[in-house]
Amino acid sequence: MSSSDVLLSRLISKRTGPCRWICKCPSHEDRTASLSVRELDDGRLLIHCFAGCNPNEVLSAIGLTMHDLFPERLIGAFGKPEKRPFPATDVLQAIAFEAQIVAIVAIDLSKTHAVSNEIKDRLTLAAARIQAGLTAAGINHG
Repeated sequence: MSSSDVLLSRLISKRTGPCRWICKCPSHEDRTASLSVRELDDGRLLIHCFAGCNPNEVLSAIGLTMHDLFPERLIGAFGKPEKRPFPATDVLQAIAFEAQIVAIVAIDLSKTHAVSNEIKDRLTLAAARIQAGLTAAGINHG
């Protein structure tokens, strides 16, 4: 069984392209898929939670370790670092829900000119997740 088979067998995932998946993150209550998984040509797996969970938290939640993201032949070897490990399409799919939150709050503001503290907190979280997604995709957002 490959590293990706082991990882994906423990996640709720949807294929988004060749060797790419978007999944519900197991380390937090995830209503929409926020975990991106990508398998590189050499078998290494890259994971990123756009909600902010670190890889160790994600893997621990499903009983795996960082060691499980690398094929045996690469343990101890150094691969070429990825400049853009997560394609922009995966990032956009992962943060689409957050963009909807921002749009809803903008509409509410235009009508009422006021929002609750709870809504302000949720808007701040959405903005942070969008920024994290752009950063993970290597998109310069100034």
